[in-house]
Amino acid sequence: MAVVKPFRCIRPEKGVVSKVAALPYDVYNRAEAKEAALKEPLSFLNIDRAETQFDDSVSTYDDRVYDKARELLDKMIDEGVYETDPDEAYYIYRQVMNGRSQTGIVACASVDDYVNEVIKKHENTREEKELDRIRHIDTCDAQTGPIFLAYRANELISAVVKKTVEGAPLYDFVADDGIRHVVWKMTDKDDVKTVKDSFASIDSIYIADGHHRAASAVKVGLKRRKENPDYTGDEEFNYFLSVLFPHDELMIMDYNRTVKDLNGLSEDEFKSKISENFNLLNTSDNEIKPEKKGEFSMYLSGKWYLYEVNDALINELMAAGDPVKILDVSILQDYVLAPLLGIMDPRTDSRIDFVGGIRGLKELEKRAETDMKVSFAMYPTSIIELFDVADKGLLMPPKSTWFEPKLRSGLFIHRLS
Repeated sequence: MAVVKPFRCIRPEKGVVSKVAALPYDVYNRAEAKEAALKEPLSFLNIDRAETQFDDSVSTYDDRVYDKARELLDKMIDEGVYETDPDEAYYIYRQVMNGRSQTGIVACASVDDYVNEVIKKHENTREEKELDRIRHIDTCDAQTGPIFLAYRANELISAVVKKTVEGAPLYDFVADDGIRHVVWKMTDKDDVKTVKDSFASIDSIYIADGHHRAASAVKVGLKRRKENPDYTGDEEFNYFLSVLFPHDELMIMDYNRTVKDLNGLSEDEFKSKISENFNLLNTSDNEIKPEKKGEFSMYLSGKWYLYEVNDALINELMAAGDPVKILDVSILQDYVLAPLLGIMDPRTDSRIDFVGGIRGLKELEKRAETDMKVSFAMYPTSIIELFDVADKGLLMPPKSTWFEPKLRSGLFIHRLS
C-alpha cells in the first residue's frame, strides 16, 4: 500500500515560470552552474546551487552557501516570484521531447514507504553526495527538486489524468533545450480521492531517477522526527516531493562507457578476447547503434564494431535467473570491462567514464579520439528490467539508466513546516 498525498504547493507566478524552472542541480559542475545562474537571475539554479553567489574561494559546502539558498528562496516568495496555493492538491506535469510525452502526478510520497521498501531502489547512494542535499533541504525547510518515481500503469489513475489535462493548464512553456513543460492542477475532489485510493492499492513504487535526493529527503524527515518526539506522522516532514509516472510512458536511454586504455593489450589481442563470448556482427567506418538487447557496439581506432553475446553465455546467464547479471551493462562489465580492461570497480576507477545517451554516438567517437581509447555504446536498460531488479531487492551496476527528459527544479516546492 503506497501513501501518495496531495500537498500545498509553492510554485512560480505564471509570467516568470519559464525563467524560474531549471535543470536539476547535479547536471552541472560548479563553473557551468555559475555561468547558467548569471544568465538568468530568476533561475532556480541560484537557489539549488547557491555557491554561484560567491567567488570560488568559498566552498560549495560552506554554511554560508546553505544560508544564502534559504535567503534567496524567502526573498523570491516575498517578492511574488513564487505564490503559495491555499489548498492541498495534486498537479499533473507533462513533458514533451521530440514529439514524445510523459505525464506524471506531482504529489508527496511517504518517508515510511521509503523506509519500509514500498518505494524501491535500484542504486546505491554515496553518503558524501547525500550530505549536501540534506543540508540544503533542512536549511531551506523545503524540498525543491522532485524525485522521479515510476509505478505500473493503473487504469483508474490514467482516466483521472486524462480528464484533468482536458482543462486549461497552469503553465505551458518550451524551455531553451526545446522540451515543452505543461502543468495542470487537479481540482475535482472526487478525482483527488480516486488517485489517492488507487495508489493505496499499489504495492510497489520505484525510484527511477533521484536516489540521492530521495535518500536525503528521507534522512531530513527522520531527523525532524527525532527533534519532534511527539510527532503524529501527519507533519509535512514525513513526506517528500515526487513526480510519479506510469511505466508505459517512460523512456530510458542508453548509458554508455568510454575507457582510457586497453590494459596493456594490443588491439588485435583485445578484439580476439572479446570474440570468446561475443559474436562480431558488423564493422563500419560509420556509427553503429545497438538495436536489441544483448548487443553493444564499440568504437576503436576510427572504426565501429557491433557485437552480440553468444548463445553459450546467454543461456548460462538465463539459467542462473539473476536479473542483475542478465543486464547488458552487467554483461559488458563482467565479460569485457573487468576481465579484459581491468575495470574492477567502475564507481571508483579513474580509467572509465560514462556518457549519457542524450549526447549521441559522436561524443563516444570524440572521447575515444581525445582523452580515451575505446568507447562502448549500450542498448538501453528497460523499465521492466529495472522493476525486476528492484523487486528482488537487488542493485544495478552504476550508470545503468539514463532518463530523459529531466524533471525541472523550482516548478514545485514542498515546505516541511
